[in-house]
Amino acid sequence: MLNRWYSQLCTMIRIGLLGCGNIGHIIAKYRENVEIVAWYDQVFQKASDLSAEYGGKPFRDFPSFLAEDFEYVVEAASVKAVRQFGELVLSNKKHFIILSVGALADRNFRDSLINAAIAGERKVYIPSGAVAGLDNLKVGQISHMSRLMLRTTKSPDSLGIPAEEKRLIFKGKANECIKEFPKNVNVSVALSLAAGMDADVELYADPEVDRNIHEIYAEGDFGEMYIRVSNVPSPDNPATSYLAALSILTLLRNLDQPLVVGT
Repeated sequence: MLNRWYSQLCTMIRIGLLGCGNIGHIIAKYRENVEIVAWYDQVFQKASDLSAEYGGKPFRDFPSFLAEDFEYVVEAASVKAVRQFGELVLSNKKHFIILSVGALADRNFRDSLINAAIAGERKVYIPSGAVAGLDNLKVGQISHMSRLMLRTTKSPDSLGIPAEEKRLIFKGKANECIKEFPKNVNVSVALSLAAGMDADVELYADPEVDRNIHEIYAEGDFGEMYIRVSNVPSPDNPATSYLAALSILTLLRNLDQPLVVGT
């Protein structure tokens, strides 16, 4: 009953999808109150295939894609795509929903993107992605946090490295880890942005796991927090968690909701 009431109150949100791979397919398949007006991918055939299946128009060039009538660009492509197109999206009066949040580890780029959003009177949205607890970690922006650490364990295949037993392949700060593994630890940058401090990261490759495991440890004036998320990898793309795609759908579904839950 409540979900039906919410659906009746929601207006149809028109989006353009940047990135037409596995996550783009999930968004298209399970969307609610969302119309995908335009598709763009560097491989035009991918955009064309999803357009044929779900409607909307595929584009070969990005400026033409942006010229279509929609409110939000949803990025499901790569860190490189965010850096390449982010400011252009905002200057063309589109809101920007970013999955590859690792692009924002670069402070200069992040500041430029924020300035473009202010100038264009638009917003940049970052979904929760493959983790939980981002809303609570925002307390770090107003109250002292003494520790923020992410321990991520993934299969060697998803990391693109060989490993016959569990081993630590990175230990350091989030803004350094994302440079080495731009497709695998976007969540570390999301945690850092939420808490207002650069998270410590430990990244493990483990041939015994078939899920992406994220463990978050936080300590501060508020107390202590431990969160463990075990994610099923996205179909056809073990480097990405299925939960990441679902988090975009959830964000879109709640953009116009009259009741806002969470910080």
